[in-house]
Amino acid sequence: MVEVPESLPARMYLLAYDLRKQRMTSGGARLGYVLRAAALTELYLDGRLGEERRGPVPGTPGDDPYGVLAQIAASRPRSWRHWVRKDARPIVAAVREELVRGGWIRVRSRRVLGVVPRREVAVKDPRVVKSLWGGASSALRGRPVAHVNSYDAAAVALAAAGELKTVLPGRDRRRHRRRIEELTARTGPAAPAVKKVIRQKRAAAASG
Repeated sequence: MVEVPESLPARMYLLAYDLRKQRMTSGGARLGYVLRAAALTELYLDGRLGEERRGPVPGTPGDDPYGVLAQIAASRPRSWRHWVRKDARPIVAAVREELVRGGWIRVRSRRVLGVVPRREVAVKDPRVVKSLWGGASSALRGRPVAHVNSYDAAAVALAAAGELKTVLPGRDRRRHRRRIEELTARTGPAAPAVKKVIRQKRAAAASG
């Protein structure tokens, strides 16, 4: 059995990697939203976050690897969407470094045309990504929703909300819409918040 990262944000980062093209297919703010939501979802599923008035609140004390819980504890009540948007870009770098330290990926920096800096990510063992994809695929098509592993359910919910085509191409999101809704309901409010944030950003871009 192939070992995979324990953290949900690390898993979602690897699921955004396209094995065929050997590169990340999502980056910047959108990937950041997915990773922030993954961190929120992990805390929610473990009971370290609860919900009051449609926003996250601290729950049972515990690990806070990305500092999200501390941010929420120090803030006035805010929506899930606010916490999905906040520090979306920094968490991409934090998760990437976590995966480098863990030996899951290599990162090479170079300059495009000798000017524009770019980081090229390579997964060291493609079987890890295949295993994560297999878990998500099984959650989408396999056993009853109540029996699906919570992180696999979350992977589907977050991939659908963040439009990660490596996991769920548009046609699969449409075909399995009911199942995705059921899996999303199991994983808490962060995934729906990602969907709303992306819709708002798209609408703002269209009106601008």
